[in-house]
Amino acid sequence: MPGSMGKLPEGSLILSESEETALKPLAAVDGQPAFEEAWQAEVLAIADTLVRNGMFSAGAWSDALGAALEEAAVGEAIDNQETYYRCALQALETLVASNSEIDRQSMAGKRKDWEQAYLSTPHGQPVNLKTE
Repeated sequence: MPGSMGKLPEGSLILSESEETALKPLAAVDGQPAFEEAWQAEVLAIADTLVRNGMFSAGAWSDALGAALEEAAVGEAIDNQETYYRCALQALETLVASNSEIDRQSMAGKRKDWEQAYLSTPHGQPVNLKTE
């Protein structure tokens, strides 16, 4: 290689800048957990449950999560726990929408209902989602 880098030790791995900054599944930083909040890990637990119950395959989950991570990387998202959570959630919502009667509009409506419920719940009280 040109320049003054000298010879690299045998077995050294050279990564391009894009490989170094690419999103990596569950990339730990300084031994920190994959998610900032324990509740964020629930997206993986839900996906696992749906795979085990046959809603979609592990391969479909892997493909959907990989596509979401790739989309985030192309969009130059930061490789952190929040980005990984959002990608996992996007993958889960995509698979649920394509493998069930629950569509994205219904999911968005339910998300809005939950948001309204927690915003109107006093701190420290359980959040109750009103059903019709």
